[in-house]
Amino acid sequence: MKNTVQPLMEEYLLGDLKLKNRMVMASMTRGRATNAGLVPTPLMAEYYAQRASAGLILSEGTWVSPKSIGFINVPGIYTQEQVEGWKLVTKAVHDKGGLIFSQLGHIGSASHPDHLNGELPAGPSAINPQTKSFTPKGFKDTLTPRELTVTEIKQIIQDYKQAAKNARSAGFDGVEVHAQSGMLIPQFLSLATNHRTDEYGGSLENRARIIFEILDAIIEVWDSNRVAIKFTPVAISNVGIVTPDEETIPLFQYILKKLNDYNLAYLHIAGPADDLTGTSLEVLLDNYFSHFRRNYSGRLMANVGFTQETGNEILKEGNADLVSFGTPFIANPDLFERFTYNLPLSESDRDTYYTGGENGYTDYPRAVYSNAQSADVSSEK
Repeated sequence: MKNTVQPLMEEYLLGDLKLKNRMVMASMTRGRATNAGLVPTPLMAEYYAQRASAGLILSEGTWVSPKSIGFINVPGIYTQEQVEGWKLVTKAVHDKGGLIFSQLGHIGSASHPDHLNGELPAGPSAINPQTKSFTPKGFKDTLTPRELTVTEIKQIIQDYKQAAKNARSAGFDGVEVHAQSGMLIPQFLSLATNHRTDEYGGSLENRARIIFEILDAIIEVWDSNRVAIKFTPVAISNVGIVTPDEETIPLFQYILKKLNDYNLAYLHIAGPADDLTGTSLEVLLDNYFSHFRRNYSGRLMANVGFTQETGNEILKEGNADLVSFGTPFIANPDLFERFTYNLPLSESDRDTYYTGGENGYTDYPRAVYSNAQSADVSSEK
């Protein structure tokens, strides 16, 4: 039965954008840009358009330059050919009445020579992040990178700015900076991977400097209320040595305080996938999102494996303004409709997450219903 009082179903004003609901499709790597130029394809346009009933779609993490690549078959946004491919995607989403942001990313030291024509990746310091890179030959251990020069850091900032320009040309409605675990920005933030002694290392203010220089550059291209950023402050598993430490809480308090001076579209925070008991972050165990709400005055988007019930709950509590869903959108292109009518969800097939074709990508069924109280699942796309 339709539930008209679910907060997730409510319209929401995101700056000057009117969202149909407060459900956001989170960025998810799907590995479907299976071409040498890492160009978005018509299949990808179909995939995103199928999910356009979300209040907002966030694109998969998208490379800002050839040197930012660290995962096979993930599209870029640094060539004109890629921009033309993304135009297919944004038009398909807009034609279905949807909105879509581009998530801009750089993987830094977690890349591999297999992605970089044999060259070593570069990061804040010459320290192996001790994780894995998904290469054309499978997963490979990361290596000790070379240390970025200040000139190279300035160029990376310009790469983000150009990627933001390209996203605008491609028809996106805004951009989100990919600052999650495993990427370049957390490598600068981490005491484990940043041993620099210049203006990008040492103090927490210096380690966070690159965040604000990137945002400042992008805001020269986009109004700030079309720009967002996503963090995973408490990632512990599967991210190598870039894990929370004793400075994580004061570091993010500093970042949040400074972000309060930006009129961003939203701050996107991923919650803990691991138990924080016994860690330096145990204090956040029972008040994670409320902690960020208290320290950040702007719009907050929450992500941590939410269900329909928990998504509605956090909005009712006031600890988030928007909720992003990842995995449920893979197997349920009509997730908004299923939540609206309390329909059962389909399960996704992990074996097809990165396989490159329509199988497990655009062939999940939609629920077909004749009225608000009866429904079945058909093969309709």
